[in-house]
Amino acid sequence: MEKEENLKQENSSPEASNESENTERETVDNQDQTNNTEAEFSPQEKIKELEDKLARAFAEMENQRRRFEKEKDDAFDYGGFSFAKEALNLIDNLERSKLILESDDELKNTNALKKTLEHFGIINKDLISIFTKNNIKPIDCLNKKLDPNLHQAMMEIEDDLKEPGTIIQEVQKGFMIKDRLLRPSLVGVSKKTDKNDQKIEENKENSDK
Repeated sequence: MEKEENLKQENSSPEASNESENTERETVDNQDQTNNTEAEFSPQEKIKELEDKLARAFAEMENQRRRFEKEKDDAFDYGGFSFAKEALNLIDNLERSKLILESDDELKNTNALKKTLEHFGIINKDLISIFTKNNIKPIDCLNKKLDPNLHQAMMEIEDDLKEPGTIIQEVQKGFMIKDRLLRPSLVGVSKKTDKNDQKIEENKENSDK
């Protein structure tokens, strides 16, 4: 009997009653917050929010699709970029061989040299034709203004008949692959004759006379 009375006294203590009251208050507050949140957004507003999220998701998917399409097209169009750039060495080596043979005193004006150069010309044309079929085309640069996007100036050559910056010599042929630069043209450009040099030469001529 004494134990039961002690338990009743403990349960009826002020601390226990306070804890139960706090728990009830927290439950009521949480319910009020939930009700207020639901009341803040009407069904129309929720639908609009979902529509916005769906539209953003579709826009992101469309952007990814376009990006993948572009990467696929670039891979198809320019996938052989490195191979094509290396293959240009064939044309360069043919041109160098041609110059070496033409400058050989023993071979000059011989039928053997003439036939060899003819074969070199055929091979060069075939290579250019193969490149052209694969959208690799040489850059036409002679007698045109220097374009830093297509040409690389290697030297300046005095020429009063041409406007300064005009390409008058092609050191190495440049190529494009579709609309992208494969290799720039190495060129020599014109510049005006230095007037000081002209005066020095004139003074020398006058002194000699």
